[in-house]
Amino acid sequence: MTAMHSAVDTPWRAGEFSELAAITPWIRKSMALLPRFLALAFALFLAAATPAGAIDPDGPGLAGEAADDIEQVTEPPGEAAEPIVLEVRRGDTLVALLLRAGLPGPEAHAAAAAISPHLPPRDLRPGHELYVFRSTDPSRPIAAFALEPSPDRRITVLARGDGGFTAEVEEVERVRHLVRAEGTITRSFYEDLVHASVPPALVMGLIRAFSNSIDFQRDLQGGERFAVMFERWRDPDGGLVDHGDALFAELEAGGRRHRIWRFARPEGGVGWFDENGVSVRRSLLRTPLDAARISSGFGLRRHPILGYSRMHQGVDFAAPLGTPVYAAGEGRIAFAGTRGGYGTTVVINHSGGFSTLYAHLSSIQRGLRPGSVVRQGQVIGRVGSTGLSTGPHLHFEVHRNRVPINPAVAQVMPPERLAGAALAAFQRQRARLDRQFAMLAPGRELAAAE
Repeated sequence: MTAMHSAVDTPWRAGEFSELAAITPWIRKSMALLPRFLALAFALFLAAATPAGAIDPDGPGLAGEAADDIEQVTEPPGEAAEPIVLEVRRGDTLVALLLRAGLPGPEAHAAAAAISPHLPPRDLRPGHELYVFRSTDPSRPIAAFALEPSPDRRITVLARGDGGFTAEVEEVERVRHLVRAEGTITRSFYEDLVHASVPPALVMGLIRAFSNSIDFQRDLQGGERFAVMFERWRDPDGGLVDHGDALFAELEAGGRRHRIWRFARPEGGVGWFDENGVSVRRSLLRTPLDAARISSGFGLRRHPILGYSRMHQGVDFAAPLGTPVYAAGEGRIAFAGTRGGYGTTVVINHSGGFSTLYAHLSSIQRGLRPGSVVRQGQVIGRVGSTGLSTGPHLHFEVHRNRVPINPAVAQVMPPERLAGAALAAFQRQRARLDRQFAMLAPGRELAAAE
């Protein structure tokens, strides 16, 4: 492994950065530790153009939300164990990503300048992931960030006390292996896949992929079979360097077998598709946070605080305080603030007259305000218990032309369907992955060519 360094402004000053002294060896050792690090945060809550006719932020639907009689869940995920993970989308720049992560404009440009000698803008591609590590020092919102532009190359940028940034590039020699894991659901999707040696970060990605078509609360009763094929990267001596991507997964649920394949589109971007080349991604996520427990459904119910029956216009998800809440779909922020019984609330307007509402938040993601554009899966806030609430949870509503509808059945537009050359490329890759999967024994791994 070789390393090259690039500094902007002045060099490091000795004894100044106890916080960075702790985090630097962790990042430089290997991004293979990220799944384990992320697991600490997720282990507490496991189980998944403004259009006309959107929600009126000042309308009566925001004034008196029904709070929820739920079990108290108060432990927050550890801040140190929860880096922000931002996926690069088409048209993104590094500066835009850092601004989205909460870095002020001048610092975002300085950080981008530090990394630019090692990562030309054209090399930042859809599907790359930027890991941003928050600082415990209030004067510096970000301590470091890391990016792997290719499997054998890692770039880490560390914040300095003088306001500048230092970039380090590591060239890593790695051998690609394929791993097959399978088993039966006995406790939860997350726990059983982790027990089968699937890295926690990959499990969370699979939860998000399957949550578009599977209700983890209702469809999994125990006894369902699962199988996953994913990448492992090892050094020439066989030591574990990193975990790669999940490539294929199947899960029995709701009386049928769901099979999905990862595919990088020729024009850019990565997604999960079924056997017919139809994207599993839907216009709106059914659950805008990872694998939380449904504590109250859509429909008439007795209000736990007010004491009388009234229409519950959304779905409630019990989750630990501080759990990240995601935008259910692409759209524009219509409201972000405090609103009556809803407490701290975000409203997003989507296409086709749809809007989504997220209530009782403990906080709203820094930088989000009315007019901000958000992408599906982007963190917009964190679970709390503000407003009329009996404990930490997310209240989630979907409105169509101002009328509340059941989030479990809401759908805005048909999913993406591959066609032509893209479909042919997908089917070739699918056949190759199927052959590789069939060659692997459960629990085994084999070195594989690209």
